[in-house]
Formats: sequence, structure tokens, C-alpha cells
Amino acid sequence: MIDLSYSSFGLTQLRFLDAIDAVARAGYAGVEMAFHREQFNPFNLTSDDLDAVKRQLARRGIAPACVATASHFFNPSRPHEPSLMSLDTAGRKRRIDLVKRGIRVARQLGSKLVTFGSGFVREEHVHQPQMDVQALLAESIHECLREIRDDEDITLLIEPEPGMAIETLAQGQALIEAVGSPRFALHIDLCHAYCSEPDYLVALAQAAPQARYLHISDARAGWNLKIVEDGASLAFDLDHASCLVYFPDSADYLLLDRRHPRYFAERAPSAARQRRINDLLARAGIAQAAPWVDYAGLYAGASPLDDEIFTYLISVPGISFDALERAHPVIAHLRGVRGPALVERMVANTRTGIVHFHEIPGEGTLDLAASFRALNAHGFHGYGSVELYHHVDAWQSALEASHRHLAAIAQA
Repeated sequence: MIDLSYSSFGLTQLRFLDAIDAVARAGYAGVEMAFHREQFNPFNLTSDDLDAVKRQLARRGIAPACVATASHFFNPSRPHEPSLMSLDTAGRKRRIDLVKRGIRVARQLGSKLVTFGSGFVREEHVHQPQMDVQALLAESIHECLREIRDDEDITLLIEPEPGMAIETLAQGQALIEAVGSPRFALHIDLCHAYCSEPDYLVALAQAAPQARYLHISDARAGWNLKIVEDGASLAFDLDHASCLVYFPDSADYLLLDRRHPRYFAERAPSAARQRRINDLLARAGIAQAAPWVDYAGLYAGASPLDDEIFTYLISVPGISFDALERAHPVIAHLRGVRGPALVERMVANTRTGIVHFHEIPGEGTLDLAASFRALNAHGFHGYGSVELYHHVDAWQSALEASHRHLAAIAQA
């Protein structure tokens, strides 16, 4: 049985109490209460504020499905940072504190679930390979779990996400086993599973017994692109993904793509750089040359594709944020922001080539009915919250269209 809920993260243009009202009017059984700097900030919320939320939930007859300790909370331009596995102790403790605040909010509102993600392997981890990222993550989770009292029914949930250290459902299950607490379970995001699992329906069935909560959205296939730093051991599989090679000595990029190889730099390549470009092209099996594109001439302003490109870039692990942000005009150029598009499909960085961009249910290619069946048949019972943070400007139509589509599936 899947009870439909809706995440307040898709309703951030509303006051929080009004968001609850909108979710109830649309017919949902619950609401996910997502932390947000302006709308639902745990550092500003008073006990009276939470009592008002609790009264509104009771008045509208919907449940506090889950508390989401929002990834974008600390720095919206660099989401998920700092994470539970940040090497900086102060940063790691900031994220731990946010999760603990989620537990306290859940306690006062009567919610039984609090969710978070692992975060990404970032440049700091790459430069210190002696650090055991998984052990650091498990240690942080144990610290969060200490906030839960022995006499209360609250469970922490790990949400696997494309590109993260915990990316697949199997990795989430392995982490749950390593932590070894009955108060730690799995949060399945259907979009994420579609992005990360070669056979997502089989993966959903296998993970269902450990899952306590769902995120629901749709998704579709895109243009898969990896960003990697130049190095001696690079290997390429262009059947899986094209590759944007970053040269740290000059902050330039080489696109290894069978149709559109390009070298993006502020000046034409030197003889030494051209030899390296030729070597990488040959290693990737690309016979044609990579013409030089003047980086300084690329459009670097705002565009309608900013949300898509931003969502893509923050999912790329192991590269500095400055290198990723400098790649933005390159990807905008390829996607046709100012000129003909060399790439027609949305850009993706996933194991399957599905774009990690939350579409309204019914508007993508994810088989939601089969997903629901796989989960229900293998023991999942709980809330499934629609999470559409990419659709906040059209929140009302997204809210209502999602319920129409999913209610028919749930009833069937």
C-alpha cells in the first residue's frame, strides 16, 4: 500500500501553513516537511511555530509523512555541502546538527521518519585517499542516531542519489547493514532508481523490505556525459557516456564525443597540448579532429537551461566546484543556449543515461505502475511523496496533475 504525499520542497513559493493547505486540497494523505532557508528553517522555528504546523495538519486531516533535512539548506549554489562525510570536522558537525534538528522537529510534529543523503565524494576526498569515506559516513550516522530516544518511534533514512557516495539501492542496503541499527532504513527515490539501476524494477523489489519511504517523480533518457580530470589512467566508454576532460593546468576542456569532439580554451592549443588532445582522441576511438572553440566567446549569462545544467553539474563527483562551474558555459553551448544545439537531449550524469531531473509523474518514461507493483508485492507499505523541486513556478498544476496520475495508479 502506497499512501500519496507531497513534498513542501516543491511548494517553496507558499507560506508553510499554506503549503499544507494546498496539499490537503489536492487530495494527498500526507505532506513531506522539507527544511528550507526561507519557508521551513529549523534554526528559526519556535515551539509555537511547530505547534501551529501540528494544528494545521490535524485540521486538514493529513499526516506528517517525513522530515527531509534538505540538501540545499546551507549553500544553495553548492547543495549537499557540507555532508556527513566532509573531511572538515566543523562542516561535518553542521550537517549532523541539521539531521538532529530534523529528529527534534519530527518528535514535536509526530512524524516517524527523517531522511538525508550521503553527499558526494568531492575533491577533498580525492586528494586524501587514505581517508575511509564509508567509515566516516557510518560514524556520522551513529552520531545522528544518538539523538533518537529509546522510547520513541523515529527512523532515520538514507536516500541513494545519482553520483553520490551512496548512489544505488544496493549501496544503501549495504550501509544499513554496516550501521546495524533498527532505527536506520532505506528511502527509495523512484527517479534515482531509474537513473542508477540497470533493471530498476528488480532493484525496487529487492530493496522493498528495507524501505520505509518513497520519493516519486518521473524521468527520461538524456545525453550521458562524464567530467573527469586529465590523468595517465583515463579510459573511456563512449557507448555509455561522452566525456569532458578537464585540464587543471589551464582550466580548459576537451569533449570526447563521437559526433562533436571539441577543445574549449581561451587560445588555440600549444604543440604539447595538441599532442595530448590527439592521444586522448585516439584512446577514445575518435578518428576526427577536435576543433578549437574560444572559451572566452561562450555565452556565460542566465538562460532557461540553467536549472538543468546546474542539476547536472552538482551531481559530478571528484572535481572541484570551480572546475564544474567553469564548465557551465561549455555545456550551455553544446545544448544550444545561444546558437544551434549540438546536443538535443538534456544532459545526464548517471549509470543508465536517464536524466536526474524530476519530471511530473506521467510526463516521462518511468513505469510508475510497474514500480508500485514491484514495491507492494515485496512488502513495502508507507508514504510516497511527490518531489518536484524543478516545478516550483508551476506548483499548482504540478501538484494537481501528479495526484490525478498517481491516484489512478495507486487505486489500480
